[in-house]
Amino acid sequence: MRIVYLDCFSGISGDMFLGALIDAGVSPKIFEDVVEALGVGARLEISRVNRSGISATKVDVIVSGERDLPRQAGKVPVPHQFGHVHEYSHSHRGTEAHTHPEVHSHDYGHAARGLTEIREVIRKAHISGSAEQTAIAIFEKLGQAEAKIHNVPIEKIHFHEVGAVDALVDIVCAAIGAEALAVDEIVCSPLNVGGGTVTCAHGTFPVPAPATVELLQGAPVFSSGLEAELVTPTGAAIVATLVRRFSAFPAITIDNTGYGAGLRDFPGHANVLRITLGEIVSEGIAAEGARATHISQETIAVLEANLDDLNPQVFGYVMDRLLDAGALDVFGTPVQMKKNRPGTLLTVLAKRADAEKLTEIVFAETTTLGVRRRDENRQVLARTWVSVSTRYGDVRIKIASLNGTIASYAPEYEDCRRIAAERRVPLKVVMQEAVQAYLQAGENLLTTKDTKVHEGKH
Repeated sequence: MRIVYLDCFSGISGDMFLGALIDAGVSPKIFEDVVEALGVGARLEISRVNRSGISATKVDVIVSGERDLPRQAGKVPVPHQFGHVHEYSHSHRGTEAHTHPEVHSHDYGHAARGLTEIREVIRKAHISGSAEQTAIAIFEKLGQAEAKIHNVPIEKIHFHEVGAVDALVDIVCAAIGAEALAVDEIVCSPLNVGGGTVTCAHGTFPVPAPATVELLQGAPVFSSGLEAELVTPTGAAIVATLVRRFSAFPAITIDNTGYGAGLRDFPGHANVLRITLGEIVSEGIAAEGARATHISQETIAVLEANLDDLNPQVFGYVMDRLLDAGALDVFGTPVQMKKNRPGTLLTVLAKRADAEKLTEIVFAETTTLGVRRRDENRQVLARTWVSVSTRYGDVRIKIASLNGTIASYAPEYEDCRRIAAERRVPLKVVMQEAVQAYLQAGENLLTTKDTKVHEGKH
């Protein structure tokens, strides 16, 4: 299985991600073409810089001939007419994706873009359907975080003209670049969020900024003590959307690496994002599953609704919509409701950052008039993925580990279902073949140290 690993020892921002993508081999032309297609008066400036001894690619977004300014610690933001504020990025570059609720309709020099307009701009760029969905999803996560912080509907969140263009370019290019990598999974290290304070439109806040904290719920973070905002809201939104899991550096065969530079050059600290591309090491198939031994804890949102008048045909569609929108799990439980009506208890498990969006889907797609929400702690076994080869095709195996031993393993259902349909063989046969290939690979590892394991060879 081919993966890309994000090493966020100096955080992540939109421009750092783009720089790392280019440095790792993604053609700058695909970014330049999409920026031109967006039609927002922006262009990219790409250069080589040195950050504490590491050569890296720097990407600047030039909007109307101007480069955004850095926000220094304690710097007071520049107020705009009618109470609007320009906000400057603390450690990487300007505005990033800081937002504010639009509170008036005056026309004043710099326009503000709402999410509806941003979605339309992205759709008119004629990028691939998957990249379009990814870009919109990143922007929506950003808007949801700000909406929650400001306690306003998401459609009331507006981005300043310069900031909207800057974040728009970063996010759309991030979606295009991630697709160009053609990897099966994006994995991320714990994120160094930095420290100190940041001054923005609503006052001075500790780092990480409120939107960043909201977006990184469920992600492992730390601070190295550096007085700087290392993870920006745009960077956090990219991670929250693209990353499947977090781990230490995985066991891979390295194909390529890339370094993307932040704006500032800190003495003794390389302000870069490193991405590494490679294949999961097949020889380590058994050890890989046992590598992570801890039980992680996280807080999730539980959404519930009682349904006694919903067409059963609709229930399956609702489940699919919720899962496609990011729900961790969705299930129904038969219940006996008032007036002795048989009903279904709909339960949705979700990341807290996705709870509001999923609640809206429940209201839109079901007949319920109320959704209950509570936060619950859950313990999760360490999990990893390996790929095995069968005579029908490659299948991913999900492995759960506890205390250095493999607790359970199972073939990925979607892989098996796709292969069964394509090859016209029973699903259970494909699943059995995958399990046998995994066990055979593990046996080979135990019986020889010098012979390479050929997965799926019986």
